[in-house]
Order: sequence, then structure tokens, then C-alpha cells
Amino acid sequence: MSKITAAITGVSGYAPDYVLTNQELETMVDTNDEWIVSRTGISERRILKGENQGTSAIAIPAVLDLLKKTNTKPEEVDLIICATTTPDMVFPATANIIAAETGLVNAFGYDLQAACSGFLFALATGSQFIETGKYKKIIVVGADKMSAIVDYTDRATCIIFGDGGGAVMLEPNTEGLGIQDSLLKSDGTGAQFLHMKAGGSRRPATQETVAAREHYAYQEGQQVFKFAVKGMADVSAEVMERNNLTADDVAWLVPHQANKRIIDATANRMGVGSEKVMLNIQKYGNTTSGTIPLCLWEYEPQLKKGDNLILAAFGGGFTWGAIYLKWAYDPK
Repeated sequence: MSKITAAITGVSGYAPDYVLTNQELETMVDTNDEWIVSRTGISERRILKGENQGTSAIAIPAVLDLLKKTNTKPEEVDLIICATTTPDMVFPATANIIAAETGLVNAFGYDLQAACSGFLFALATGSQFIETGKYKKIIVVGADKMSAIVDYTDRATCIIFGDGGGAVMLEPNTEGLGIQDSLLKSDGTGAQFLHMKAGGSRRPATQETVAAREHYAYQEGQQVFKFAVKGMADVSAEVMERNNLTADDVAWLVPHQANKRIIDATANRMGVGSEKVMLNIQKYGNTTSGTIPLCLWEYEPQLKKGDNLILAAFGGGFTWGAIYLKWAYDPK
């Protein structure tokens, strides 16, 4: 019997309509377009507007489009995993809300939280259910409404984040395509540099925590940058080495879109030229769990069956990792 691998057989994405430009941010905090672009590579980001709109409002249209593109009936889906740092609510899981709104009546689901590495962790988790033969169709979502936890008076963080996300279908493959290897890591000692101070069980919401603006993302940028450059570059290089891949073998680097300087450093470490790097940070910013599926969605027309892709991410926790996969289909 041929070895079963988990292959991505379809991808979709969604970005809200509202565009928050650097010029608009200049009216909100002490910053300017040149400063933002030179340090992050970001020119604009999308923001989800409207009452009672959570991360599920980003994921639902992506999943519905994915079902349509892959000719999948909702009842055929076995499992949905939603990677997100901004769930609609503490419970139920956002995955369950998505399932209810997209007709996934036979799928069980849960959320996975690994900050900006969440989509990679969820993809690796979903692949195990496929490889064992347990399930045939799994949807992995990566989506975040970061505007819900961004302090728009803090110029260090509000310039970085945006809202958006995407979804992929995982199915069994016996042609040697799909996920070949993964290397995932975490180090809780980095929590002090990137976290949200209140809102969890350690510091539940009170009038004091709200007044102190402790329900927003907190980041010590220089520390995170230093760890991210090394972490993403190291795991990407190691995955290439242990699979005997050279830079020529790699068709695409699919990096988490946190900062263009981090992306450039990772590509340089791998020896991969800029023409092989998926990049859309300039128009979406950092959508946390959503960046990698958004890249795959936008670049899907350029992907060819058999292409070697390296997916790499770094996030709060600290969490980081890389996945090596062979693309499973030609442009549709």
C-alpha cells in the first residue's frame, strides 16, 4: 500500500473591504508612511468593520468559497481546525461557529492557539488525521481579527496588524505530494516580550485592567525581532537540510508576514532569491494566523503540481516552525 500523505487540494482567503492606510494612521498616532514602510514593509492593512463581527466573519466566506472551489459537499468534511488568536468568544470554539454557518454538520472542530505560528501548528495537526487514514477531508483555517486587540494609541503595534485569513482543504494523497516534513518549536520564556496582559484567567477583566489598557497586544519589538529572525531562519534552513533540498529545489518560500526585514533574513539564510518569496505584507500587514493562507490564496495561480514549498512562521509564546510540502495540483 502506498504511503498516505496529507495534501492541500484547495485554498481560499478573505480580507475585509475597509483599507486602513499609513496616511490614515498618521492622523491617529505620531508616525508617517516612510517610517512605517522602511521598518515593516507595510503600506496598508484591512480592518473588519460592523457590529457583532468576530473572526468567524472572516473565516466563513473563506470556507464557503473553499467548499465551492473543491466541489466538496459540507457534510463530507470530517474535521475543522481553526487557528486563531482572536476567537469570537472564550467559548464556544470559533471552529464550531464556522461549522454551523457553513453546514459542516458531520465535522467536529476545535480552535488552536499558537499566535502567528497557529496556521502551521494546525496544518501539522490536521495532517496527522489524514496520514493515519482516520479522516478524508479536513479544513484548516487561519484567521484573525487583530483590530479587536490592537491599541490604536500605541504606534509601536497599531501600524503592524490587520484583519484577514484563509482556509485550506487537506485530503489523502498517494503520489508523494503534500506535507513531507515539519519542524515546530516553542519556548515559553519568550512570553514576557509578546502577550496580552489581561483578559485570561490569571487577570480577568476588571474596571482597572480596562482603564490600564491591558486588553491589547503588548510587544517589545526589538526582542521579538531578534528572536524571530533567528527562529524562522534556523528552522527553515534545518528543514531544507534534513530533506536534502538546495535553494534551487525550492520553488517558493511562504513566510509569515510579520516584518519584511524578517522575511528577507529568512530568505537570505535559505539562499532563496526574492523572486521565490511570497509577499503581501504591503497590503495586509500582519494578520497573525491568517498570513500564510492569504499568501497561498493569492499566489495559487502561480503554483504548479510538484512545487516544493517551505512554509515558515514565528509568533508569540514564543512559537515558531517550518513545514515542507509538495504542492498537489496545477492552477485551476
